[in-house]
Amino acid sequence: MAEPVIAVSPAPRARVRAMKEYHPPLGSRDAMRLDFNENTVACSPAVSRVLAQISAGALTRYPEREPVEAIIAAHLGVEAAQVALTNGVDEAIHVLFQAFLDAGDELLLPVPTYTMYEVYASATDAKIVAVQATNDFEFPFERLLAAITPRTKIIAIANPNSPVGSIATREQIVEIARRAPQAIILVDEAYFHFYGKTVLDLLGTLPNLVVARTFSKAYGLAGLRVGLLASSLENMRWIRRVLSPYSVNSVALACLPAALEDTAYLDNYIAEVLAARAKFESALDKIGIRRWPSRANFVLVEIGPRHGEFVRHMNAAGVLVRDRSSDPGCDGCVRITVGTREQMRRAAEVIEEAASTLDLNVRKIRGINA
Repeated sequence: MAEPVIAVSPAPRARVRAMKEYHPPLGSRDAMRLDFNENTVACSPAVSRVLAQISAGALTRYPEREPVEAIIAAHLGVEAAQVALTNGVDEAIHVLFQAFLDAGDELLLPVPTYTMYEVYASATDAKIVAVQATNDFEFPFERLLAAITPRTKIIAIANPNSPVGSIATREQIVEIARRAPQAIILVDEAYFHFYGKTVLDLLGTLPNLVVARTFSKAYGLAGLRVGLLASSLENMRWIRRVLSPYSVNSVALACLPAALEDTAYLDNYIAEVLAARAKFESALDKIGIRRWPSRANFVLVEIGPRHGEFVRHMNAAGVLVRDRSSDPGCDGCVRITVGTREQMRRAAEVIEEAASTLDLNVRKIRGINA
């Protein structure tokens, strides 16, 4: 007798049905990749050598991340138990929200910011409270303080922030942590290397501080998916309860020590990006494209109503850029990753061509960045 056919699939949780979907516009990315804020060149040669030495037998064993966490912790100047490696910063955010957000809690989210904060928070029973930045996209410090309530459980601060590249100062972060002692203050330092300032040293004095880092940007290991969370021993105790013990793969764990040791590679890449950013910003000013000051490896520009055509023109010319018009307050804006000086010289040429071809009215905004 044939088995009965089940016509209706089981329904997921109501929260999952209501979640915002995120579909990264990946597709074919064989052109100049200025759309995802990755390292635009390659990882360290030291990492390549490790990859070449990994045996097939090594892949049959479950990964052990604790020895590498101890190396990372020593590099950061904290205790080993204060660091947890994660499958990219995305897992770090997901795990943190699962550990601390409950029904009736509030997540304070300065916007615009990294999309996945909202996505992962929407899978919990907490309320998302968006705090909109002003037109200049500076960190909405006073608005954020005013939004803190006894129900505030997590405040997520990307520093520098995407898609703009703006920053919250150290003094502002300390004051926020002081005003909301009941809340986790997540400071996501994914773009730390291009800014150069951290609050990691405050973990010993701010018990509600959690710092996130990634190896996807300056280190050039986006494909290996490695991030980390660092906090007090008490906070990490609860985070580790939620974190999968095997979520960081053994190839990534094998490569991380080599990536950390090759400081010359890292320093050279950061210096190249900072030099390229300065030249690129000057080129944008000369063309007359409005931009916002950035402390990261990307620049947000205002294109206006023809932003979609602009992105398509850039892509067709072999330069991939990211339309951010759907972000809060970012209508008409496009984000452009900063790579090498040569890459940004080419990007500026294509932008100038696009401004002419699409008849972008840049004269009205010429000189606005002076």
